[in-house]
Amino acid sequence: MPTLYQMWLSPFCRKVRLALKEKGVEVEMVTESVWERRPWFLGLNPAGEVPVLHEDDGTVVAGSGVICEYLEENTPSPSLINGSPAQKAEIRRLVDWFDRKFNVEVTENLIGEKVLKRFLGLGTPSSEAIRAGKTNIKHHMEYITYLIERRSWLAGEHMSLADLSAAAHISCIDYIDDVPWGDYPEAKNWYARIKSRPSFRSLLAETVPAMPPPKHYADLDF
Repeated sequence: MPTLYQMWLSPFCRKVRLALKEKGVEVEMVTESVWERRPWFLGLNPAGEVPVLHEDDGTVVAGSGVICEYLEENTPSPSLINGSPAQKAEIRRLVDWFDRKFNVEVTENLIGEKVLKRFLGLGTPSSEAIRAGKTNIKHHMEYITYLIERRSWLAGEHMSLADLSAAAHISCIDYIDDVPWGDYPEAKNWYARIKSRPSFRSLLAETVPAMPPPKHYADLDF
């Protein structure tokens, strides 16, 4: 069985886990403490980052975007990057939006400050960064609302990798109860649909040691 090296509350690992589940690919999951910089793990990925997919034949695929494209080629059905070239470009644009823009403006400011600093012993969380994250998420929730008012899913009429990427980031923020759901009912309905999928079950069942999620986190109806 392939092995996926991953970490708690990493949206990039969560995106890969969702893609694997959607495609029916079973893996053994190993939580990797990347700060330990184990020589064996660095041999797999010199960048020392997760996620990393290690196949039985020795193939190593590192990075969430690379892994998802690899899965799309090796397990093409069901497709998560589907449609015409223009439709595929829109899916990839939104994946980049959440993995780059949302990550920098929201995830790093909230998960990075509230969770990673605590586990890595990197000092007191920055109140300025947390305020910025809480302000920035409002703009992204407005954008999700804009998209869902015009489409069935974020990138079009079918669920795609764009939805998985967005939901992976938002699920991390929801774990620490920093998503203002009450102000964005359309976005809330979209997230309820995607977190009700079987692929989400293992994420909702997972908890971080000494840091339980809010009661609504695993509730499919909020």
